[in-house]
Amino acid sequence: MITRLDNSVAISKRGKILLDTLHFLVLVASCIMIIWITRSTLTSMSFLVDTSYLNFQFWVCILFMIDIAVEWYYSQQKLRYIITNSLFIIISIPYLNIIHHFNLQLPGEVMYLIRFIPLIRAGYVFALVSGALTSNKSLSIFWVYMIWVITSLYIGALLFFVEEHSINPQVDTIWTSLWWAALDMTTVGSNINAMTATGKTIAIILSAEGLMLFPVFTVYVTNAVLKK
Repeated sequence: MITRLDNSVAISKRGKILLDTLHFLVLVASCIMIIWITRSTLTSMSFLVDTSYLNFQFWVCILFMIDIAVEWYYSQQKLRYIITNSLFIIISIPYLNIIHHFNLQLPGEVMYLIRFIPLIRAGYVFALVSGALTSNKSLSIFWVYMIWVITSLYIGALLFFVEEHSINPQVDTIWTSLWWAALDMTTVGSNINAMTATGKTIAIILSAEGLMLFPVFTVYVTNAVLKK
């Protein structure tokens, strides 16, 4: 029996089980990375000296590459698959391990952000799986929307906390940072003012995302009500 996972991949039942297993492992590994990144952020632990984290992220990236290779193998149009998924192929490269191996010196903000790159791949995989598990296209789009909002909010809050908590007395805990990010994304505004260039940039990005994404949510809810 042939099962179509998306518009470019047609696979057998055994292949679908293999891909679903790989996607599940990617999601579990990404959740562990989120917890690890949060713990190291709150404890001010440097991930470049944490060999356990570097090794873990290396094998997570290898898992991503295996997932890509299997998808490419089952793809009907292999060249098109490489072109359309080039971004996700690029972000599956273990950049942290390459930087650590060659002892490259990059700004702290850039290094911190690189740790989140594999999570973009995880979000893509989750969207792919949710799209395959439901026949409702609008529900699949809704899952993609929710993943993007939550991921952006959490990453923005962590980055804001790292940059601001040492010099901004208003940012004393990660929960304060999350509260600030949520209010900023909803464009409600917060009494917490960013003091660093990175914090101000994050504020602009989150506000812009809120202006673009929340109308999408409104349209989705309206269509769902009308269909009912």
